[in-house]
Amino acid sequence: MKLASLKKGRDGQLIVVDAHLKKYTPARVVETMQQALEDWGAIAPKLHEIAGELEAGRIEDAQPFDPALCASPLPRAYQIADGSAYLNHVELVRKARGAEMPPEFLHDPLMYQAVSDTILGPRDDIPVPSEEFGIDYEAEIAVITDDVPMGVTPEDAEHHIKLVMLMNDVSLRNLIPAELGKGFGFFQSKPPSAFSPVAVTPDALGDKWGGGKLNLPLLSLYNGQEMGHPNAGVEMQFDFPQLIAHAAKTRPLGAGTIIGSGTISNSDRAMGVSCFAEIRMIEKIEQGAFKTPFMKYGDTIRIEMLDEKDQSIFGAIEQKVVPYVYQAAGKAKAYG
Repeated sequence: MKLASLKKGRDGQLIVVDAHLKKYTPARVVETMQQALEDWGAIAPKLHEIAGELEAGRIEDAQPFDPALCASPLPRAYQIADGSAYLNHVELVRKARGAEMPPEFLHDPLMYQAVSDTILGPRDDIPVPSEEFGIDYEAEIAVITDDVPMGVTPEDAEHHIKLVMLMNDVSLRNLIPAELGKGFGFFQSKPPSAFSPVAVTPDALGDKWGGGKLNLPLLSLYNGQEMGHPNAGVEMQFDFPQLIAHAAKTRPLGAGTIIGSGTISNSDRAMGVSCFAEIRMIEKIEQGAFKTPFMKYGDTIRIEMLDEKDQSIFGAIEQKVVPYVYQAAGKAKAYG
């Protein structure tokens, strides 16, 4: 089953989308994604029934699906916790600054709390006050949970994964060192993220979903040129059940919690990269200096995952970096 949210108010209008992302119908039994997640056991079977009717062509008023009309599947969420499950990415970043990989990173995931109240839509621009902040994208996988109890085990955590989607975790790299230097984590360096137009139930991913991982390449295109296509199921040190259990160690997770994987990264250089930071770190390690600049105003990024028949699974995140314009008391002030 594939679900999306049309832009409507703050929480969107939930719709059911067909498997090929060609048509949709309103969910009818519930208004928003958040409402569905809060009563998933009762609502999901009804949504599956609607999805079956849509696939069979028995919904006469089905409409053409247009990702440009979509908010992210959850237009705002109670919580986003983003991990860093691909240790190749972490190792490159640390090696470039001459730091060793701490042994605890092998068994204790990195995680930070991201912006959840102002999530960008999959086709929304990325507004940034200054190019000097070091604008970067990060191509990731994310899952949405129902209510997760505090102290859940990884074995039980897998049953709480209800939907899977793609994520662009926007990062402002030049702000990160000073923030981490304070010893209190990310804040200004992590503006709102965006998610794919469509969220998909794990069962609809077939054998590509297994072991708490999505085993397919994730493609990213910068200004139309491929950056990379690393496989999301390869070298993922912590699977999603482990990430959920880590997040829930000392707190319950409310229905609608989003858990991100961190930047998809493979040690095989032929697979390319999922962010500019990795290109720069490889340059620093191999050539002694950063050469590739971060993103500039007007640059575009596209993040998409295709199945074995080259069919888009989640629809594409397509965004452009733009100067931020501050609106106050009827007056606009442009930054950048």
